[in-house]
Amino acid sequence: MRFRSLRRAVRGMAVLGAAAALTGLGLTAPAQAAAPPLPDLDITGTYVTGVSSGGFMATQLQVAYSGTFDGAGIVAAGPYDCGRGRIIEFVTCDLGLGVGQLEQQATDWAAEGRIDPVSNLAGKPVYTYHGYLDPVVNPVVNPLVSRAGVDFYEHFGADVTYHDWDPAGHSWPTPDGVVPCALTLPPFLNNCHDDPQREMLTTWLGTVNPRNTGAPEGSLTYFDQNAYAPGGSARALSMDGTGQLYVPPNCAQGEPCKLVVALHGCLSAQQLLGTAFAEKGNLDTYADTNNLVVLYPQAVSSVWPVNPQGCWDWFGYTGSDYAIKSAPQMTAVVNMVHALGG
Repeated sequence: MRFRSLRRAVRGMAVLGAAAALTGLGLTAPAQAAAPPLPDLDITGTYVTGVSSGGFMATQLQVAYSGTFDGAGIVAAGPYDCGRGRIIEFVTCDLGLGVGQLEQQATDWAAEGRIDPVSNLAGKPVYTYHGYLDPVVNPVVNPLVSRAGVDFYEHFGADVTYHDWDPAGHSWPTPDGVVPCALTLPPFLNNCHDDPQREMLTTWLGTVNPRNTGAPEGSLTYFDQNAYAPGGSARALSMDGTGQLYVPPNCAQGEPCKLVVALHGCLSAQQLLGTAFAEKGNLDTYADTNNLVVLYPQAVSSVWPVNPQGCWDWFGYTGSDYAIKSAPQMTAVVNMVHALGG
C-alpha cells in the first residue's frame, strides 16, 4: 500500500505542477498547425535514448530494431518488455525479478523474426542511468529494475556503462536542469551537478567535443508526425500531430551527421511542457559541436488508447504487439528515422 500511495502522490504532484512548470520556464506547447515532413539528411549512425516511459521505449527500439540503432541510453527505466502487457508481470519486473524470462522471450522472438537478431546487441554501447532517490522506478533506495536492465543487455553481450550513484529523483538529469537533484517534480529536468549526456555520448562515440554553452547554433522545428504513423493518424496511436527536430547548420548543409532519437517521459511531452526537454535536456548543446541531429518524437495523452499521462507505450496500451517490430508507435519512430536517412 505504501508503494502505491507513493506513486499516486508523485503523479498527483506532477499533474498539478505541469502547467506551472511551463509558465516558470517561459515555454509553451506548440499550436497544432500544419507542419512540414522531415528533411532527408546524411545520417551515418543512429542512437536512441529516453527517460521513464521513454527509457523503456528506447530499450524496446534498441532490442526490436537492433539492426537500426547503434546504441542506447536508458534513464530511469528497466529491461526490455518489462511491462509485458500485464500489471502483475510489471510488478514482478519492478522488483528486479524475471529477467531470465525476458531474455528467453527476446531470444524466442528473434528466432521467430518478430524482432531483429539478438546477436546484433553484442558489442553495442548502452548507457544506463538510475538515481537512487527515484520514487517511481524502484522506490525505497533500491535499483533492482535498472540493474535488471543492465543484466539483460550484458546477457546479450552489449557494452554497458552504468551510472547509479546520483541522489536523483525520477527525472532526466542535466546540467541545465531546473529541479533540484533529489526531487521528482515537473518538468523532470534535474540538476545533479554533473553531465550524464556527455557520459552517454562518450559511451556511444568514444570522444565528444565540449558542448555549446552559448546561444543555439541550430534550429528546433516542428514536423508532421502523421506522415510516419501507420494509418496516417498519429493521434490514433496516442502520438501528437507534430514532433520536434533539432538540426545544426553543418547537418542542414549536407555534412555527415549522427542521429539521436530522444524520448520524453510521462507528463513531459510538448502537450504539457512545450520545448523544455529539447531546450534544457543538454542534447542540442552537444549536437552543435558534434554534428548530431536530435529527433524528439512526441506522445500525447488520450482517452483511447487509455493513456492519460502521455506516456510512451511500454506496457501494451496500443495492443499486444507493442514491444515487437510491428508495434505501431515503434513503427512510426523508425519511419521517422528512415525518412531522415538513418
